[in-house]
Amino acid sequence: MARSIIIRHLGRSDYAATWQAMQQFTATRGEQTPDELWLTEHAPVYTLGLNRKHVRSPSRTDIPLILVDRGGKITYHGPGQVVIYLLIDLKRQGISVRQLVSVMENAIIELLAEHGISAIARTDAPGVYVQGAKIASLGLRLKNQCSYHGLALNIDMDIGPFLAIDPCGYQGLQVTQASELGLELPFENAGARLLEKLSRQLGYTDCLQEKNL
Repeated sequence: MARSIIIRHLGRSDYAATWQAMQQFTATRGEQTPDELWLTEHAPVYTLGLNRKHVRSPSRTDIPLILVDRGGKITYHGPGQVVIYLLIDLKRQGISVRQLVSVMENAIIELLAEHGISAIARTDAPGVYVQGAKIASLGLRLKNQCSYHGLALNIDMDIGPFLAIDPCGYQGLQVTQASELGLELPFENAGARLLEKLSRQLGYTDCLQEKNL
């Protein structure tokens, strides 16, 4: 199990460019390449995963739609949403995809619990929910037993664009965010705390902080 990880703080990044960078990183990494976590947020964008059958197209045309290679269906990203991408060698870490999903869910649940918010994960619909409303979405891609893509936690954003889609393919699924739950949690603080929790739960003890790619 590797003990070192690189944590990159990307600021606001272009979704397509960041996705391509994840693909390139994963395609060219070697056995000794350190794992990485990327913290970012994106300009408004819809992304549609590999499970595309019977997915309703967004009713809004002012927000771009990108077809991507993660699992799952359709979701929305926008400013005020913490996005963390997990570029992890699962074989080296000795974990399964299901275990990595649980780590992501548990990190978010733990963060919200610290602020008095009770959240749960669902086996039938990956993600994190508060009183039936989705506050975080998850999606991964695996190549040569190495992951990319990751999680998106709604902090303080315009969630109106979610109304134009069936979030994660579920018609009528309600979406919430930390600010609507009365949680004053700055974006930077939420991102930093999630990075800490993910690193700890995955067993990393040496975290090297970087500002960009």
